[in-house]
Amino acid sequence: MARKTGRAVNDDKSTKEVKRTKATHPLTREDRTEIFRIATSSFLRRYGDRFERGMTDELLAEALQASLGIFGGSGGPGRPSVTYTGSGLRIWGGWHIVNHVTEKPLFAGNATITMAREVYGIRNPDNKQLNLF
Repeated sequence: MARKTGRAVNDDKSTKEVKRTKATHPLTREDRTEIFRIATSSFLRRYGDRFERGMTDELLAEALQASLGIFGGSGGPGRPSVTYTGSGLRIWGGWHIVNHVTEKPLFAGNATITMAREVYGIRNPDNKQLNLF
């Protein structure tokens, strides 16, 4: 009888196959957005009133750094593992237990700022180009 894991298993016919789970699939755009929202949940509570006025890249980076803090994370059944740090504005995530030492972050530096603008609709008052959308 085959076990339902992410590892190769043997069934009664001694054939090997890999059972696919969320842990073996690459992250979708929705997964990455969910991971970002989990990591920045305090950002929305602390700075949400400033979103409509807009924030410069410098102010946004300071706010994200303060919200992410020194180091943190979360995880649990049915939700992705998330690790984050304000240092470098780095966020790691996945459907497996994330190792922040050996894995590359999903978001870091300017990519974190760009994702915050996209997810929370924060405009940049320094950008003089008209918003076309």
